[in-house]
Amino acid sequence: MKRNLAYVLVVMLISVASCSFTNKSFENDDKDKLLLDLITYVLEKGHYEPKDIDDDFSVGLFEDFIDVIDPTKRYFLAEDIKEFEQFKYQLDDQIKNTDISFFNLVYDRLMTRMSEARDIYKEVLDTPFDYSAKESIDIDYENLPFAASKEDLKERWRQQLKYATLGTYDAKVRQVGKEDETEKSLKNDDVVEKVVKEGVEEPEEPMTPEEAEVSARKSTRKTLDEFFDFVGDLERKDWFVQYINTLVDEFDPHTYYFAPEDKEKFDMSMSGKFEGIGARLQKKPGGAKIVDIISGGPVWRDGQLEVGDEILKVGQEDEEPINIVGMRLDDAIKLIKGPEGTEVKLTVRKIDGSMETVALTRDVVELEESFAKSASIIKEDQKFGLINLPKFYVDFDDYTERNAATDVAKEVERLKEAGAEGLILDLRDNGGGSLKTVVEMAGLFIKDGPIVQVRSSGKGKDVYDDKDERIQWDGPLVILVNELSASASEILAAAMQDYKRGIVIGSQHTFGKGTVQNVIPLENIVRSNDHGDLGAIKLTTQKFYRINGGSTQLEGVRSDVVVPDKYSYIDLGERDQANPLQWDKISAANYTPWDGYIDYDRTVANSERRMADNPQIKLIEENAKWLKSKQDETIIPLNYETYKKEEEKAKKKSEYFKTINEYDSKLTFESLKYEEDLFVKDSVLREKRDRWHKNLAKDVYVEEAVNVLQDLRNNSLEQGKLAVKD
Repeated sequence: MKRNLAYVLVVMLISVASCSFTNKSFENDDKDKLLLDLITYVLEKGHYEPKDIDDDFSVGLFEDFIDVIDPTKRYFLAEDIKEFEQFKYQLDDQIKNTDISFFNLVYDRLMTRMSEARDIYKEVLDTPFDYSAKESIDIDYENLPFAASKEDLKERWRQQLKYATLGTYDAKVRQVGKEDETEKSLKNDDVVEKVVKEGVEEPEEPMTPEEAEVSARKSTRKTLDEFFDFVGDLERKDWFVQYINTLVDEFDPHTYYFAPEDKEKFDMSMSGKFEGIGARLQKKPGGAKIVDIISGGPVWRDGQLEVGDEILKVGQEDEEPINIVGMRLDDAIKLIKGPEGTEVKLTVRKIDGSMETVALTRDVVELEESFAKSASIIKEDQKFGLINLPKFYVDFDDYTERNAATDVAKEVERLKEAGAEGLILDLRDNGGGSLKTVVEMAGLFIKDGPIVQVRSSGKGKDVYDDKDERIQWDGPLVILVNELSASASEILAAAMQDYKRGIVIGSQHTFGKGTVQNVIPLENIVRSNDHGDLGAIKLTTQKFYRINGGSTQLEGVRSDVVVPDKYSYIDLGERDQANPLQWDKISAANYTPWDGYIDYDRTVANSERRMADNPQIKLIEENAKWLKSKQDETIIPLNYETYKKEEEKAKKKSEYFKTINEYDSKLTFESLKYEEDLFVKDSVLREKRDRWHKNLAKDVYVEEAVNVLQDLRNNSLEQGKLAVKD
């Protein structure tokens, strides 16, 4: 690989900025101003395509920030917006002068309006809804004006809350006059005993329309109470981060400011591991509720805690435990997490109401669902392999630790040993990740050569090469993609396509993210910092290009075999983001296409013919068009009879499309031997793999990928016979 220009850029930026900020001086209570000054400096000096911070920028920032904090327009009044508009063309000047008076005004007003909103929704939900009234709601909030008065605002809340209760009311009122099937079955004493033993919930009693209406309002009120409790936990700094991120979003949709705790979460998501107890938590009035237990983690190994238990107190080693009831969830999690090998004591209210204190030793917890996994596919007397890669993960602190390229290499070797005659690499829904892992992974499938081209602002291109002449997999290869395959996924798919190394099957085009981001800790830019951790900025510093010279930005990668899916007609991708960078092209790299067995034209033609005649594909496309039509509906009836008729039509259509999930490809999926050995000790992993295999068996895209692999294998055999004759 050639010299990393991103690294050079970041080093230069930090060194220049360190000098620049020696003359900056802010008081301790002006951390927000320092943050604003730092970020705008980094954006102007380091962004791939910096924007002029002028009146046009000011208007965009003004409109977008208001939209971010009040998207459904149920807090601010028209008079508030009019008052805010005095700053509409002044935000560029405020930014240059590190003035945050606009944010202060909007934040203070928002706190006032949200406090008023608490009273409004409670008052609205104290009054029964009249579902017989002939009225409707327009949910096209973007084009909805702000309420002209508090009376108008209350009416807007009434409509929105009536809409929110309709589904619950409908579900409850339909039970009237009907005996629930489960209730019928419970008349059998054996079934009753089974329910009691296994803890199965008894069905709700049928309700009258009046009871259903009261219950629906009660349910909606509970949801809103929880939402406003969550919002109440937010601090001023959390809202200022929203303002900062609205500002950086004006540059492009992938530049992002991480507050200190968010940077930690980002690193964890990229590495797929963290140090803690291995449980996901949800804030509840009575404490932090366990909603998921991560297989292999301390909680899972200990076996004393279960989903539904609520953590009330947290103690460190021999220290006095701290009560976390009412505490912000993020703050509670900070107490629970900690370095590997340390002990944490949790005071817990069990599901049955009993109280226990459980001591756990923290450990490194790996998020298994983030990592590559593989399966053997059996079709008649042939065996193929599939590797699912959710993201291109890496440990930023230590690349020699677990990373996507190393893991995929291991799975490829295991599949070869299992006798796979073709390989499917599933990159659907893979949002990208580490660029370095892409280059290494692509090298598994070619002899050597360029994988991707990268260009920094105002500089020449940099070519990232695979220099290892070894080929780990030289057999038939298919890459599965969809509209949510982005960034690093697109690099890999594009490289395999340009080399004619494999066939890309999937959506018409992938996401279209052709930019490179680097994470820059802001504290590195300030020579003297008395403000603590300032967080980091994920900055767009480069664009990458295919080895054929074309950018994947906006256009993405166009599949060799286009197969419709449920997203086909829905607005997704880079082109539907705010402020995306534009597509362009540079000179091609010097590369030699694969000289193997692939007959592109015949393979693609065979696949297209099969897809055209496949009733499952036709059904999926029909479903995609219907989903698009439902998405375009913005006028929703609030009259129950009208609502019910439309819901019944939608339900029938939805039931019709449920047959998509009943598809059976007749393919058999199996775990590899090393996983079979793990199942002996890990029943949770076995259950996860069984569920995955069942879903794969219903997957028409995987089925077609296997068909393509068979075609490629036959091409290879034919070419081998011709070579022998020659």
